[in-house]
Amino acid sequence: MEGVVREPIVAGYFYEGDSKKLREQIKWSFLHNLGPRKLPEPIDSKERISIGYISPHAGYIYSGPIAAHTYFALSQEKKPDTIVIIGPNHTGLGKPVALAPWKTWKTPLGKINVDIILRNYLIKNSEIIFPDYKAHIQEHSIEVQIPFIQFIYGEQVQILPISVLDQTPEVASQIAEELYTAIRETNRDVIVIASSDMNHYDPHNVTLEKDMEAIRALMEMNPEKFYDTIVSNNISVCGPAGIMVLMYLSKKKNGKKPIVLKHATSGDTSGDKSAVVGYLAAVSPL
Repeated sequence: MEGVVREPIVAGYFYEGDSKKLREQIKWSFLHNLGPRKLPEPIDSKERISIGYISPHAGYIYSGPIAAHTYFALSQEKKPDTIVIIGPNHTGLGKPVALAPWKTWKTPLGKINVDIILRNYLIKNSEIIFPDYKAHIQEHSIEVQIPFIQFIYGEQVQILPISVLDQTPEVASQIAEELYTAIRETNRDVIVIASSDMNHYDPHNVTLEKDMEAIRALMEMNPEKFYDTIVSNNISVCGPAGIMVLMYLSKKKNGKKPIVLKHATSGDTSGDKSAVVGYLAAVSPL
């Protein structure tokens, strides 16, 4: 599928399918009382202040205001060359760690290019990351991040989408190691977005308790402990590998402990607190 544009598969479902309505929906996310309550403004920052961010990937009516915290913070720092988006593989299809095969991704807000040089470096040198069509063709966790990126940057940045099925610390550590080398060798200024929702389908109060247990482990900057915590406490975080990649990269770059930008649940946005999904926006500072 080399050279083919990746068409959106959840437009009109997870987010508005019309460009004008989608822009309004993203603005609504920023201005929501659970969001930053203000729109990002173009700034000319010269400073890179983070390694990356955690952002949820549910339908915008549920998680958009929380995701908006991630993208508002991103808009306040130096514009990166490339945004690496690491999302979990919900379909179970394709390779354990998969690069998207397309050169361009499309949403109702237009097209955004893939960093082919960074992608090709990984294809040539990686022992674990391989191009794969099946892992991405029906997956939403990466796609839902892209309209927010386009809202801030338009076509001024590139992306590198990586879908992860194997969510273990061992795999996350190797992804981080290979990404670190690839970024250095290609001389890229990169931000990583770990696309992940938190605990799934427990009542609101239970999810708050479980999520806080996971967040406390996250703050310790110990990926293995974070993983053991979510497994042993049955905390159904769906994208732990991307979160752990951020943690491993932060340790390599002598980064600081993560900062929570916003934590809430689908019950906070929908009003139905009987069975909710937790959402976390967080930054991994330099």
